[in-house]
Amino acid sequence: MTAPHGNPAAGMAYQVPVGQAAGMGVSLTETAGRIRATIERVIEGKPESVRLAVVVLLAEGHLLVEDVPGVGKTMLSKALARSVDCTVRRIQFTPDLLPSDITGVSIYNQERRDFEFKPGAIFANVVIGDEINRASPKTQSALLECMEENQVTVDGVTYELAAPFMVVATQNPVEMEGTYPLPEAQRDRFMARISMGYPHGAAELAMIDSHGGASPLDFLEPATDGATVVKLIEIVRAVHVSPAVKQYTVDLVGATRTSTELRLGASPRATLHLIRAARASAALDGRDFVLPDDIQALAMPVLAHRMLTTAEAQIARRSSAAIVRDIVRSVPLPGR
Repeated sequence: MTAPHGNPAAGMAYQVPVGQAAGMGVSLTETAGRIRATIERVIEGKPESVRLAVVVLLAEGHLLVEDVPGVGKTMLSKALARSVDCTVRRIQFTPDLLPSDITGVSIYNQERRDFEFKPGAIFANVVIGDEINRASPKTQSALLECMEENQVTVDGVTYELAAPFMVVATQNPVEMEGTYPLPEAQRDRFMARISMGYPHGAAELAMIDSHGGASPLDFLEPATDGATVVKLIEIVRAVHVSPAVKQYTVDLVGATRTSTELRLGASPRATLHLIRAARASAALDGRDFVLPDDIQALAMPVLAHRMLTTAEAQIARRSSAAIVRDIVRSVPLPGR
């Protein structure tokens, strides 16, 4: 296998021994390519956001889409859900939404003279949580167990969630009246955060034609099914991460905990999410080993939303994303 930039020896130190990750190849790259192509029929001019969404899907993570209104947050969520032939549920988060609406509730059945569990909206392969910060913290906390352990506990009984399982949540960071900021425990459970941004002129012009008459979502056909996604996830798990790359990842995340501009650095869960996302990114590129480049490319979307900046950094208008970029530049690469 040839390393990036045309240098066959550049990735030799990070490669897996021959035969250890057999099975990864055209099936994953072709299937993932079809998923991306399907989503890009709806999302114009945002290939990076689409790729990251697919990376999170294959890395068994959850995605937070955060941006101003009207830039396609919900559209990306729906397109990702419809690109895979599996069960999809949408939850519109509102202040009166109850935890039982998400997890489910036990109802007494008069005929059977027993309690019967009615599953909530979380029992699906892909769950779209629209405007997640408009629900109360009590309702938001109903997602904590689901997102971390892929299970739901109601009245002392635990119910497993079917694989694959992914939560795609959206929120508007500008209009804060009547909203409840996500607690740090909730934000830490999202593997990555995407900020869509405004499309460039050509993409917005093409959007007028594709979205002007009817929604392209109505004509979207699934590119694969849930069972195939589960197999791709197993392939991603087998992607090799060398000891040098593991140590580099630990050093990178550890640097966020000692930064003078951050009062809360990244958690050990962030380290695991970064490694898992890097495995998926390497697999999308057709590699069976992770490079430090994969870690660097994913550091900002995986780490930045977990940080809390100090008062001094806020006064200096230093965002957590800018601080993460500086940390990536300062931490030496393996072997240097």
